[in-house]
Amino acid sequence: MAVALTSLLGYFLFTHSREIKKSVTVRDSLAYWAAGHLLIERQNPYDSLAVFQLERQSGYVAERPLVLRTPPWSLFMVVILGFLNPFWSWVLWIAVTLGCLITGMRLGKTLYSAQSVPENLLSIVGYTFAPVPACLVSGQMGLVLMLGIVLFLWWEADRPFLAGAALILPFAKPHLLVLFWIALFFWIILRRKLAIALGFALALAVASLFPLVLDPDIFRHYHEMLQSASIQREFIPALSGVVRLIFFRQMFWMQFIPMLAALLWGALFFWRRSSAWSWPQDGPALLVASVLTTPYAWLADETVLLPAMLQAVAFVHQSRSELKIRTRIALGIYAFLNLLLLLILRSRIPFSTGIYFWSSLVWFFFYFHSRSLRPAHRDWQATPTW
Repeated sequence: MAVALTSLLGYFLFTHSREIKKSVTVRDSLAYWAAGHLLIERQNPYDSLAVFQLERQSGYVAERPLVLRTPPWSLFMVVILGFLNPFWSWVLWIAVTLGCLITGMRLGKTLYSAQSVPENLLSIVGYTFAPVPACLVSGQMGLVLMLGIVLFLWWEADRPFLAGAALILPFAKPHLLVLFWIALFFWIILRRKLAIALGFALALAVASLFPLVLDPDIFRHYHEMLQSASIQREFIPALSGVVRLIFFRQMFWMQFIPMLAALLWGALFFWRRSSAWSWPQDGPALLVASVLTTPYAWLADETVLLPAMLQAVAFVHQSRSELKIRTRIALGIYAFLNLLLLLILRSRIPFSTGIYFWSSLVWFFFYFHSRSLRPAHRDWQATPTW
């Protein structure tokens, strides 16, 4: 079957290569390719003019360049794309993200298939989770970040050094999971988890030194790119961005108010559970709250919530015999809203329109509604199985 599917994929790429090559120029993978290509040439990967020239030569027709905005320590993930042309770099990137999805799903199903939760149910929910196809279609890196989170949850108890090193993947977008990082910092101090801290520090040092060898001014170039990008004048299709657009258009700092409120909630949540804190059990709640209140995010970034969605399904299945009619109706509404997002994606409505801004609200209410269904006398605990 694997050979047959690979052959079918190869035939599809060959027969539709012209259409695919044209569509590649509107994927975010084009920005990754341009950054990797410039870095290999020992040039500034954040230079918008150089990036724009490369993208124009590849058939890009929009008026603004697609510039990679993740920090220098994330460049190790995309530099290999620079050795290929835009089309084959897209093929490679899709293969990487699909590999991250499959691996993340397999590990996630093992983590949250306790209490006899059918793996097929977890597969259906995971693979139809709207941000997953959004990430694949846009060529974004959300699934790579998700794999880092799942690996941390998987390794944290038994292989702490590797768990810490895996966090370099989601740290490519540190603003996305602020509650997670702050809780992790205090947890490491309180529990004296030196191995996790060393694993993360070493991975961060290596990932930062790598682009410095090719571009010694990489951090200055990154800072200049952020200054010239004028992100504060852009519309960000996240919940915080939409609230600012409607009520506080000229006040960029208002996009950070939801995150500040979430920090208060996160501190209380962590403090109440700190004595019996479990990352597989409690960590997903921080992920969901972080994504809901982040000042900068896109639908594809919400793939980091995949482990939280699998855990929520486990909560629902665990309490299936006790579900009331109104709860079943609510779960049906959540499923319908996810389907609606898939239909909007099928209509090819651009992410920048803001029509997807409410997706993080759906995941937030679905997760915490499912979490509230746990019987009081049973505290569900995920345990990795080696």
